[in-house]
Amino acid sequence: MDFAGAVAMRLGVDTRPTLLPIPEATSAPTGGRARNWPWAGWSTRARLIAVVLFIDALAALISCGVIVLNARTAVRVETRASLATVESLVADTIRLSDAAAPDTLLQTLDLRFKVLRHVRVAVLDADGDQVGTPMPPPRSDREAPRWFAELIMPPIERHTLPIAVNGRTLGTAQITTQPMDEIEEIWGYARALSMTTLAINAAMLIALYLALGRILAPLQRLGAGLTQLEHHDYTVRLEPPGARELAVIAERFNKVAEALGEVRAANGRLNRQLLTAQDDERRRTALELHDEFGPCLFALEANAASIARIASGPAEPNREKLAARAAEIGAIVGQVQIVNRELLNRLRPHGLGQAPLATCLDLLLRGFGQRHPGKGFIGRFDGLARGYGDLVDLTVFRCVQESVTNAVRHGGATRVEAEASEAGGTLHVTITDNGSGIPAQHRTGLGLSGMRERVEALGGTFTLDNAGPGAIVRITIPVPPERGDENNDAPSA
Repeated sequence: MDFAGAVAMRLGVDTRPTLLPIPEATSAPTGGRARNWPWAGWSTRARLIAVVLFIDALAALISCGVIVLNARTAVRVETRASLATVESLVADTIRLSDAAAPDTLLQTLDLRFKVLRHVRVAVLDADGDQVGTPMPPPRSDREAPRWFAELIMPPIERHTLPIAVNGRTLGTAQITTQPMDEIEEIWGYARALSMTTLAINAAMLIALYLALGRILAPLQRLGAGLTQLEHHDYTVRLEPPGARELAVIAERFNKVAEALGEVRAANGRLNRQLLTAQDDERRRTALELHDEFGPCLFALEANAASIARIASGPAEPNREKLAARAAEIGAIVGQVQIVNRELLNRLRPHGLGQAPLATCLDLLLRGFGQRHPGKGFIGRFDGLARGYGDLVDLTVFRCVQESVTNAVRHGGATRVEAEASEAGGTLHVTITDNGSGIPAQHRTGLGLSGMRERVEALGGTFTLDNAGPGAIVRITIPVPPERGDENNDAPSA
């Protein structure tokens, strides 16, 4: 019986390597326990290869165990079947050779059963001596290693059959099982199967190594791109790979890099504007001091000199002239006070934090009405709390101030309406005008950028709608919930 083919059919063991689904890697903190594992510093490719090798080794151990168990059973069954067959053949041979001489019968049995497989038959005469040439000892050049034979070999069995003709015992036939013949066949099959499996696994690992290199290459490019972003190089872009999931990552990376580049450019423009803002404010203040305070001080000096000349004359001082000079001085001082108040109010509104926010906004619009007679400035600020903190109050004040200034200066508006209200923990501010809006060619200046930056710094939103007859500025700013308890109607001045 060819046991190699029989074992393949009986065992039914699939020795092909099986790739199990690999769980997604979970990130571990760099300073945690992950450093204690041997594979903590390995690359993803090395980890995947190690997992596949571990699965192959585990599958090989299980397959070897199944092969050994089935082979041990098969060898025992095969040797017992051969033993039963030989016993039947010996009995049939003795029965068919009744007419033969005793010596001839023993020689015939010895020759007939000398080349059997799986069993050894020794024919002994009546004196116990072996007939014919003794069987040679087992070969010492067997291919199957000793450890493999010990795993599979069943216990050796020996049966003795009497050789009797016509009631006369001529001798005995000793039948001994020899499982090494079957073990040799199994070893040859197992070795061929192992070499084939090893070659397939080696080829599979090489293919997997190359495939993982191509699959993980986009991740390496992603890491290099992140390094460039870390060094503030926002021009880096990734080519979309073939894998859909990695293509999505590359697309998102490119959008993030583009957004960061735009933000960096915007910050650069804003920083350049901010660098000149202080000098511009100083230049503007100096110009106002020169144009407004200079003439007033010169007029005060001239009036003071005139009063001194009148008082130092030999005649009695002219009271009418002194009264006129005093009236001029008072008018000049009043003008200086107005200019000084406007200058201080532009630098820092003095009423914020002392008067209600609605009152400060009303006073702001009244000031615009005084400086621009014939134009209407309307404010609706009912329902506001007394205040929402220095930052929020100052932001609302500056936004209304800048929006009204833009409407008059750039849009030529004759009517400006400002409205502010609080609802659901959010402060809503809207400024509309009937002007021409901001021209399309008008560049975004420090005023609009400053308003947007102020509002977004407080977690709010700033929108400028320039599609109507005039410009519409909409601002929302979240306010602390506890401010709702202070929500009372602020008096309008």
